[in-house]
Amino acid sequence: MEIINNVYQLDRVKGSHVFLIKGEENILIDTGMPGASEQILAEINDLGVAAKDLQKILLTHHDIDHIGNVGILEAQTGAEVWAPEADIPYILGQKNREGIKRVIQNFNRAPKPVKLNGYADNQKFGEIQIIPAPGHTPGHSIVLYRNVLFVGDLFKTNGSEISPLPRFMNRDQQQAQKAVAVLKDLNYDWLCPAHGNPIQNGAEIQQFISRYS
Repeated sequence: MEIINNVYQLDRVKGSHVFLIKGEENILIDTGMPGASEQILAEINDLGVAAKDLQKILLTHHDIDHIGNVGILEAQTGAEVWAPEADIPYILGQKNREGIKRVIQNFNRAPKPVKLNGYADNQKFGEIQIIPAPGHTPGHSIVLYRNVLFVGDLFKTNGSEISPLPRFMNRDQQQAQKAVAVLKDLNYDWLCPAHGNPIQNGAEIQQFISRYS
């Protein structure tokens, strides 16, 4: 599904969304649950991006439904893999996730990336800006590309309804709520959550932000 010019939400990945930016560099935002690498590669190929032409994979955070195919995709595309510094130990298995996420990781193990780069402060890739929004995980980050904001698990949508993720899914609930306030200082027309439908900036999102600002 094309959200806006050359920004796509992949239709064949279920559970947690994967997004493709086609531009001077072709970039994936997150990689979905384990087992979807073939679907991802087939769909981006149908959108005109061959595996060898994928340059970067940007991860918003360490949850298994976001990193599930990153190791395989790295191997098959040669793309650079980037992630929040604070989440890298969880992605590489050097730290265990907490609570229910630790149980989930035991049932959903995925190949790890060989080379994992950490975002620097104020990290940019051309027209892409990485913005820290921690709380859901220690390093949870959102990605701004032109007028499209990929918000990871900052919130979820159901139609026009916007809501935070359940408290038990956030590492630090208070910090996760404060992270929503970063949206008020950014310019964007579209917001793309990992769970739910993309939404346009308008009264609903501004009311949601005001609850945490």
